[in-house]
Amino acid sequence: MSGDREPIGVIGVGWVGLVTAACFAELGHPVVARDILEEKVDSLSRGETTIHEPGLPELLKRNAERLTFTTEMPELLDAARILFVCVDTPPTRSGDADLSRVRSVVEELRAGGDHVLVMKSTVPAGTGHSILRDLPGVPYVSCPEFLKEGSAVEDFLHPDRVVVGAEAGDEAAGDAVARLYEPLGGEIVRTDVASAEMIKLASNAFLATKISFVNEIANVCEEVGADVAEVARGMGLDQRIGSAFLRPGIGYGGSCFPKDVSALKMLAGNSGYHFQLLNAVIEVNELQKRRVVGKLQKHLGSLLGKRVALLGLAFKPQTDDMREASSLVLAARLEGEGAEVVAYDPVAGGVARELLDTVDHRDSALEALDGADAAILVTEWPEFADLDWAAAAERMARPLLIDGRNFLDPAMLRNAGFEYEGIGRAIETPVQAEPTS
Repeated sequence: MSGDREPIGVIGVGWVGLVTAACFAELGHPVVARDILEEKVDSLSRGETTIHEPGLPELLKRNAERLTFTTEMPELLDAARILFVCVDTPPTRSGDADLSRVRSVVEELRAGGDHVLVMKSTVPAGTGHSILRDLPGVPYVSCPEFLKEGSAVEDFLHPDRVVVGAEAGDEAAGDAVARLYEPLGGEIVRTDVASAEMIKLASNAFLATKISFVNEIANVCEEVGADVAEVARGMGLDQRIGSAFLRPGIGYGGSCFPKDVSALKMLAGNSGYHFQLLNAVIEVNELQKRRVVGKLQKHLGSLLGKRVALLGLAFKPQTDDMREASSLVLAARLEGEGAEVVAYDPVAGGVARELLDTVDHRDSALEALDGADAAILVTEWPEFADLDWAAAAERMARPLLIDGRNFLDPAMLRNAGFEYEGIGRAIETPVQAEPTS
């Protein structure tokens, strides 16, 4: 299991798996990636990227000769000894992680073979020990991913840290995985399997907690007339706190935070511990998505028959991921209040059309704003900063904008003729002239 160009197998070529495969190929390793979806494998074999991720198409094209995509597990097992499991572990109705795809992989490996099984998928603490019981003698390593959608290639190639968890007796397997990451320069954290699993869940839960905390601070700022942007800036300069994830908005979403926070909460509950803090984090996040509707009602009164434009639908910019996106909740709530919802997203429009089939989807921001009684900026796509907002104001029935990400310059919007309201920012009101004597 040594050598500069270790053959690598990747099981599951969703977002994490495809980035992992492409980046290891970029490092010079021959990679065989397997997925059960024949259509996806065919597309990737033709060089067609199946997800939107900056930098990924270039990696796939540049390393095409080192990348092989297949639906056949035997082809993967013959080609590589180090196997990275990158299958999805979505939440079940109970909030627990669905490990059915992981178990399916384990079943296929029961026949044995000289392979190292590396768990890249996010799984509850204790999963590794369960797999070790099912696959005695198979070296097992927990190596959780810490990739952010929209910057996943950069995150992989320039990691803060790489966590490698292995049990006593599997040190050689841990060494082999660590060697793969050594050229990237990030600190390699060597630990046991359960601790590695917990590092991933605890990290995401803490980041989600920071988001919910600053959103609560933003809500208080609105009540007392403070500006949360200034509050967060002052907080973030404290090195013990830091500025990352102190941007208020309409809640977190995506494939990681909601799932991992829920999974950690359920893991604690199943172990007999009531994780009260995470209950609050989840509740705040859900309520935050709905506060925007209240802001609209404050300005417009009843939303019945009102036309509301959603600018951005993906859960964050630079991705087409709609999982747990705030736009899904907003659209449903607005339609529940009788509003007509029109929307635009520069990248996620195709995916969103299937999920939001009652929404009027448009091909540009200005088209979406045409005749609207209000707009909500949901996703901070860069093109919205460059929009001709004066022209947008003229096209709207009422130039009212709720900036759900505090992304735009309030002064600029107001100069363009908009009523502007952000999250946790004091609302400017016209100054009343002093009475003359």
